[in-house]
Amino acid sequence: MNDHPDSDPLFAPVRLGALSLAHRVVMAPLTRMRSGQPGDVPQAINELYYRQRASRGGLIITEATDISAQARGYPGVPGIYSDDQIDGWRHITDAVHGRGGLIVLQIWHTGRISHPSMQPAGATPVAPSAILPPGLRHLDVHGGDAALVLPRALESEEIPAIVATFARAVRNARDAGFDGVEIHAANGYLIDQFLQDSSNLRTDRHGGSIANRARFLLDVVDAAVDAWSADRIGVRLSPWGRYNGMADRDPAGLHAHVGGELARRALAYLHVVEPRADQQSDVNAIDADAPDAGALLKRAFGGRVISAGGYVGDTARHALAASRADAIAFGRLFIANPDLPRRLRNGNPMNRYDRASFYGGDARGYTDYPFLTTTA
Repeated sequence: MNDHPDSDPLFAPVRLGALSLAHRVVMAPLTRMRSGQPGDVPQAINELYYRQRASRGGLIITEATDISAQARGYPGVPGIYSDDQIDGWRHITDAVHGRGGLIVLQIWHTGRISHPSMQPAGATPVAPSAILPPGLRHLDVHGGDAALVLPRALESEEIPAIVATFARAVRNARDAGFDGVEIHAANGYLIDQFLQDSSNLRTDRHGGSIANRARFLLDVVDAAVDAWSADRIGVRLSPWGRYNGMADRDPAGLHAHVGGELARRALAYLHVVEPRADQQSDVNAIDADAPDAGALLKRAFGGRVISAGGYVGDTARHALAASRADAIAFGRLFIANPDLPRRLRNGNPMNRYDRASFYGGDARGYTDYPFLTTTA
């Protein structure tokens, strides 16, 4: 039990741009691969899932959502580019707002982390450069094991159209009733592929120097701001992250530059994935020697920072008290505990999550985790 709930840093209010939060327990973006088919349309079970996890004044960041058919990289991931998808999301935003919560749509393009079976007309997935991520396998459109294929390097003249598609996704998110948009620039997907020098060997204005490699992200951000408002746009980054085969020779320099450039745009927040957490661990294993990505971005950006990466209640409170972050994103704990803010506030025990049901499937491991009471 928390003896001093009024002094609990997790439950102090905070403002992230236009978003006024009553507490700092944020639901992290979590790919669950349960959209309605055909069409990757959010459906009733998705509405229930998000409504269960909404809390008054709390922020939900949705699962990563495709900006276009070309952006698709995983079966069952929702989109935000068709009228049916927009309408499906509108039911979800209404449900979250009905519980007094806030909800931000995370948008992405998966780039080379895709398979031709998920691309329009079986096309080759696109990337900054024709480089395969080392040692990775992937999924086909049916969820079966598949080898990644060598991606096609985007032509310079194709890039503005993808930027415009991000902007269209932002407008669609606004129309669907979201409170903001988070641009996914982390974890080895298309924007991160442009950022890092292991995946970007371009020789045009989008490759080479750190400033050039950051150009695509900044163009996307500027287009998103023009499509809505800077105080409703966030960006997710993963400095030092190795997920999806990523690496960079100077991650500190790269992300310090990116953080400084984003500071000039006065965004709502930055969302930082800490490299210290093992995503495959079931015991929240932490590497104490890993770089402090949040501190780097907090200095460079100067604004509000959400930190994610294997947090539990005590480590989250410590990060907030030390001003290393302004809010904490919880992933696996939110999957298994739809009433996570209440459990954290009162010190209640946590449900255990079932990793086998994370991706795809039905209600099992999705909407059937128990609440502390019978009232959802």
